[in-house]
Amino acid sequence: MIDDIRERLQAYEPAPLTEPYREPRDQAAVLLPVLEGREPELILTLRSSRLGSHGGEVAWPGGRADPEDADLLATALRETREEIGLSSRQIEVVGELRPFISKFGLLVTPFVGIVEQPVDLCPNPDELEAVFSVPISYLLADPRSSTDLIDRHGERHNVPVYHYDGFKIWGLTAMILREFLNECAGARIE
Repeated sequence: MIDDIRERLQAYEPAPLTEPYREPRDQAAVLLPVLEGREPELILTLRSSRLGSHGGEVAWPGGRADPEDADLLATALRETREEIGLSSRQIEVVGELRPFISKFGLLVTPFVGIVEQPVDLCPNPDELEAVFSVPISYLLADPRSSTDLIDRHGERHNVPVYHYDGFKIWGLTAMILREFLNECAGARIE
């Protein structure tokens, strides 16, 4: 499956940005860390409920770009290190997905990285309540509990909602997850 993800990302060409995405705006980047193994898994985080923005929500490691970041990939890698203690030396970045606009108007660019096992993750307690992983095979079965209809900046999205091991995966995180599953893992999730 890991080789398929690499191949699909090499052939992947994101659709051109539509009008609402072209406006200048603040940017952010996230990493979709894929743990190698017989059953590849995606690493996700549960943000601290003490945080004002997206507190208590499941998210990808990542955040807003800082002026010191060389580019958005540097943002994603820096935020991943700060949030879950995963060094860029442990990540093979294999590509990026199309950007998404968050409900707060941030243009969020997702990157996909392969992480070799074993890995020792260390969640930052100031930012996170938990770090967990979900088998990709579980998600490919499309075990959604419901589908949300989200209107975002003039676009309508059907967004799957997943529950896994007590965690709810929804919103922008699920939008990016669906893009990954469809474009990198061969799924057809609507």
